[in-house]
Amino acid sequence: MPTLEIDGKAIEVAAGTSVIEAAKRLGIFIPHFCYHPKLSVAANCRMCLVEVEKAPKPMPACATPVADGMKIWTQSPAARKAQNGVMEFLLINHPLDCPICDQGGECQLQDLSVGYGGSASRYQEEKRVVLHKDLGPLVAAEEMSRCIQCTRCVRFGEEIGGVMELGMINRGEHAEIVSFIGRSVDSELSGNMIDLCPVGALTSKPFRYSARTWELSRRRSVAPHDGLGSNLVVQVKQNRVMRVLPLENGAVNECWLSDKDRFSYEGLNAPDRLLRPMVRRGGRLEEAEWEEALERAAEGLRDAGVLASPHATLEELYLAGKLGPADFRLRHSDFSADGRRAGIPWLGMPVAELGTLDRVLVVGSFLRKDHPLLAHRMRQAAKRGAQVHVLHSVDDDWLMPLASKTIVAPNALAGAIAAFKERLAGAKNAAVLLGNFAQQHPQAAALHAAAQALGVQLGFLGEAANSVGGYVAGLPAGGGMPEVLKKDALLLLNVEPRLDCADPRAAERARFIVNLSAWRSDVGDVLLPIVPFTETAGTFVSTEGRVQTFNACVLPAGEARPAWKVLRVLGTMLDRPGTAFDTIEEVRSACLAGRDVAALLSNRIEAGAAAPVVASAGLQRIAEVPIYAADPLVRRSPSLQKTRDARPPRAWMNARLLQKLGLAEGQPVLARMQAGQARLTAALDDKLPEDCVRIAAAHAATADLGPMFGTVSVEKASVEKVA
Repeated sequence: MPTLEIDGKAIEVAAGTSVIEAAKRLGIFIPHFCYHPKLSVAANCRMCLVEVEKAPKPMPACATPVADGMKIWTQSPAARKAQNGVMEFLLINHPLDCPICDQGGECQLQDLSVGYGGSASRYQEEKRVVLHKDLGPLVAAEEMSRCIQCTRCVRFGEEIGGVMELGMINRGEHAEIVSFIGRSVDSELSGNMIDLCPVGALTSKPFRYSARTWELSRRRSVAPHDGLGSNLVVQVKQNRVMRVLPLENGAVNECWLSDKDRFSYEGLNAPDRLLRPMVRRGGRLEEAEWEEALERAAEGLRDAGVLASPHATLEELYLAGKLGPADFRLRHSDFSADGRRAGIPWLGMPVAELGTLDRVLVVGSFLRKDHPLLAHRMRQAAKRGAQVHVLHSVDDDWLMPLASKTIVAPNALAGAIAAFKERLAGAKNAAVLLGNFAQQHPQAAALHAAAQALGVQLGFLGEAANSVGGYVAGLPAGGGMPEVLKKDALLLLNVEPRLDCADPRAAERARFIVNLSAWRSDVGDVLLPIVPFTETAGTFVSTEGRVQTFNACVLPAGEARPAWKVLRVLGTMLDRPGTAFDTIEEVRSACLAGRDVAALLSNRIEAGAAAPVVASAGLQRIAEVPIYAADPLVRRSPSLQKTRDARPPRAWMNARLLQKLGLAEGQPVLARMQAGQARLTAALDDKLPEDCVRIAAAHAATADLGPMFGTVSVEKASVEKVA
């Protein structure tokens, strides 16, 4: 390995290491703008110029590989002169509007100009002006005159997001960053461009002009959405969450954050926030005191089932399981694997190991939308040469190189898995991963067994923050979902049944419902206000089995209370054993007492009967859960609901099916399943399997349709009916 000297300090590094990386290991800072450790080298800002022995001119540290015997000076007169000169050029056209800039106080250009800029500018000519760009509802590009053309945002889209949504046009002083004509930035990771921008050119549109960085307190937390458990920095002003940023953790989310985790905080203070208990009187919900509401709730819950959200904390799920038959697998429709599994289904490996796989088969997953940052890791693996195979019922663009893609109808998924055995054979490190769609499938147990039979590592892509934690908490309890839905009384824990359940109408059959929710609802005879994740302490167990505990970031709003406290009181009133706790630490300790979570994890399943071939007498529904409809919090984020991914669902069919049904794209249609129906618009997707209709779930427009899987009919509808 080469040995070199930087500012008089010797270091030995691997061949190919850049000077800036070697200096970083020595704790020596070299000023830079375009360089980022997760992006390719562009070397276009030139701020990192250093003096290299025998080199005729200063060299860019980010683009200069080390060599044995090299001597480098980062603060010599020659290096400082070069760095100061670059800074002067960067500031020539910069508007110098720091007092009104959203980036003020956390701007890399502002910081470095103090150490490397002059006290006055020699530039007297008129500064250039770059017009603002409309990039969509999340990323603001209102002051593009501040852009220094570092191209971090461009490289991020192409290399991390998987799609080049921004690019640079023109040259010299006319160069500017633009989106493609008429296009917004629609990547599910787009918010990371804001973090990467070293100046105030790209800022957060929801956060814009709402607070200054020095006014904000910072709290660590964990994302409550998908199963990754991204680490967060929640920024607070006057007991209100103002912004959410990534907390770097190389083993989990690295330095990135999905837009769902970044912008869902807007829903925390939605207009329909439930702040006081409500009791149904004379058919109407009216505000009540906690004492009355709890008494009414306890009276009706003597023999009740519990539907709990997989986004609830470990402590909440543990206490919910003490109140009666309980389950958290709201969107699952096959529970035949219960009793046949050897342990808790999980990813099957640490998240970081996804990038080391040689071959992987992903079954039934809308990967980019269900797990944006797991998709990023898979994308990096594919770019390094890993073979990624896909078996699914839709042919969405995965934005990565794929070795093969097999698209079949939902009832053919289980039978199609065996064909991949040869494709995975011979690999040193191969895996099969079951996605949300596969876990929600009516033949989920058969898919599990067929995947296991491939003889490689088996993993589950956890749907929600506590898809693993729910099992750790002891759920399903008392027979699970089949028993829960038999009960005449139900307790809902952070659940909106019409949007969160496999069959939106299942929970509505109960005669008495107690709804523990952070938001107002028409569902329930008693509504008890609980707090979202930012107002309570708790624990999430990620899809890799990582136990992550967090504390409250702000105080509870109104009369809302942490759900674990409400469940504890109900347990006491119902005389349920094991619910008398004084602190959340006691609840957590009781749940995890003497239990090693890692030892509980296992994806083995006992062999059962061969998967029956399910014949379809009609059209099959393919239902995904849209990324910004997956849970109550994201559904209430105004900015996320303005994105392309939040458009109303449509009835997608291929051209042959449209012709067979006598329909045309854009025509109003009526879709029916069992006793339910939905009025939608027909849309064309020629990549769908034969006799299949793709209709999204988790949306008010499709809630009356019924189960996520099954036979659906589609017919022409009048414009009046659809309207």
